[in-house]
Amino acid sequence: MASDNQIIIEQTRAYVQQTLQNAEAGHDWWHILRVWNNAKLIGSQEQVDMIVVELAALLHDIADSKFHNGDEEIGPKTAGKFLRSLGVDEDVVFHVEQIIRNMSFKASLGTVSFSSKELEVVQDADRLDAIGAIGIARAFTYGGFKNRELYNPGIAPNLNMSKEEYKSSSAPTINHFYEKLLLLKDKMNTETGKQIAAKRHEFMERYLVQFYGEWNGEM
Repeated sequence: MASDNQIIIEQTRAYVQQTLQNAEAGHDWWHILRVWNNAKLIGSQEQVDMIVVELAALLHDIADSKFHNGDEEIGPKTAGKFLRSLGVDEDVVFHVEQIIRNMSFKASLGTVSFSSKELEVVQDADRLDAIGAIGIARAFTYGGFKNRELYNPGIAPNLNMSKEEYKSSSAPTINHFYEKLLLLKDKMNTETGKQIAAKRHEFMERYLVQFYGEWNGEM
């Protein structure tokens, strides 16, 4: 017989899958599923409350601010409203809301006022999906969605962006590697996350060598 937590997780999975069925491909249900699986893998190696980890992983992009006019509260509010509708314990709801509010790379550029091991696990799980082969695919998918150039040698990466500059950037997708993706390896929190990130980081470095070689007609 399924436990109450298992029922809540299944109801949440169904809600997220339905809500994000037509989402941009880099932030759709498949992204959520990968992050959820990453979170379960990493969380199994940590002393954490897995119901919090799983619910936060499932709901972390339920209403991403970049698709809602930059509203950074719509995500945690939407998640909290849904979880309360299921009768989830208020302490769990609050924790999930705080994770969603504070886990993004964008949030790390501002003031982060909350921390927990559960946040670290979900943050690592999400960041792993932003690097490696899938991370590259997601970067170019979102760049295409925003009609950005692939690369422009005349536009240098901004390596000291503020949170607001990051949110409003329309730079070529290759710049995003230097402004975010290549920085994530050293921002991982957990040992499991660090080990996986190292391999994916190396793949991105090899990809960039190949990209520039092809761009310049050298290979």
